[in-house]
Amino acid sequence: MLTLALTLAGIALAVAGFHGLIRWSLRAPRVVERETPAKFGLAYEDVRIPGAGGKSLFGWLVPSAAGEGAPALVILHGWGGNAETMLPLVPALHRAGFALLLIDARNHGKSDADTFSSLPRFAEDLDHALDWLKVRRGVKPDRLGVVGHSVGAAAALLAASRRHDLAAVVSIAAFAHPAGMMRRLLKSWRIPYLPFGWYVLRYVQKVIGYRFDDIAPLSTIAHARCPVLLVHGTEDTTVPVAEAELLHARRGGKQGRLLLVKGSHDSYEELDRQIGDVIDFLDSALKPGNSPDSANKPASRSGT
Repeated sequence: MLTLALTLAGIALAVAGFHGLIRWSLRAPRVVERETPAKFGLAYEDVRIPGAGGKSLFGWLVPSAAGEGAPALVILHGWGGNAETMLPLVPALHRAGFALLLIDARNHGKSDADTFSSLPRFAEDLDHALDWLKVRRGVKPDRLGVVGHSVGAAAALLAASRRHDLAAVVSIAAFAHPAGMMRRLLKSWRIPYLPFGWYVLRYVQKVIGYRFDDIAPLSTIAHARCPVLLVHGTEDTTVPVAEAELLHARRGGKQGRLLLVKGSHDSYEELDRQIGDVIDFLDSALKPGNSPDSANKPASRSGT
């Protein structure tokens, strides 16, 4: 009996150690901002936004150049990023008259730490940021949009499938399904899918409290209640461009566009050159007097 008890205890310790290794290896790296919107000569305010579980989110609020009653955007980075990584988009969006709120998700940048990061938690942080922004003076609460990158884009699509107050989503480099993203990551680490990778995926779903199928952009994009612009780099090796095409097909032509640009997963240089297409989309969805149908244009193959 003692031998059996020791064996079981050893197995339990091994399993606990393996779980700890999984969580450690998948943690989001924290990088604190060095530059600010002042880099572009823009006025801004450091803000703290109350979040889930008593945690607070750090952000930059850049007021609209158009003054009162402006449409507004929450801008959300990807895994391991921060508000600074989204700064290249800010000058053009500011010139276009949008109020901008760039935030750090939990465990990122200057936001509070939490037990783990996940797609649903990114979406939860986004919800808190949107609720905070919509009651700010000078912001039109019925003209809110989201610009998200990678997991931030997946979170934007998840939020758009649940909220009724979003007027537009710009999804940059969203993956189609978390399982596919994780399988590519595990393959890059040379971890075989059977038996280890399969177990990792099941364990992660248990920890985050959601089935991947339920939160996958491939599922949520079909239920988004607002126009969606999918932006994707044609040289993206982290998330193949085929996934953007798959998401666009799943959208079924309902208030959706696909904009392909030259660039990789984290490269914004080509997007900077085609930011006019993004602004046209946002103008049509967020600014009074524009026809909502103008946000629903045929797919664009720019950059191919």
